[in-house]
Amino acid sequence: MTKLANRAYSRYAGDAGVLLGQLIRRARLERNMTAAELAERAGLSRGLVQRIEKGDPGCAIGAVFETAAIVGVRLFDTDQAGLAATIDTNRTILALMPRSVRAPRIEADDDF
Repeated sequence: MTKLANRAYSRYAGDAGVLLGQLIRRARLERNMTAAELAERAGLSRGLVQRIEKGDPGCAIGAVFETAAIVGVRLFDTDQAGLAATIDTNRTILALMPRSVRAPRIEADDDF
C-alpha cells in the first residue's frame, strides 16, 4: 500500500493538529518527562512522539490520544464517566438513524 504523497488538509485541521501537539509537548515538559520517557510509557517510538508534538497530521489517532492521556491533556470537557455517558447517548441516537446515506438518484431526462 502506497502512502499518499502530500495530502492536503484544511487550515483548521492543520492548526488543530499543531495546537494539540503543542499542548502535549507543554504538558510533557511541565512533568519533566523526556520524549524518550513518554515514548516508552506509550509504547511508541521517540520519533513518533516528536511528530505528534510537531502536529503531523499523518500520526495515528490512537497514538495521539494515548500520548495526550499520559501527559494529562484533556481532549473533551468531561471526565471518564461523562465520556461513557456521552458515548451511550450517541450510540442510542445512531441506532435510530439510517445505517447509510445515499445520494439521491438523478432521473435521466430521456424525453427528446
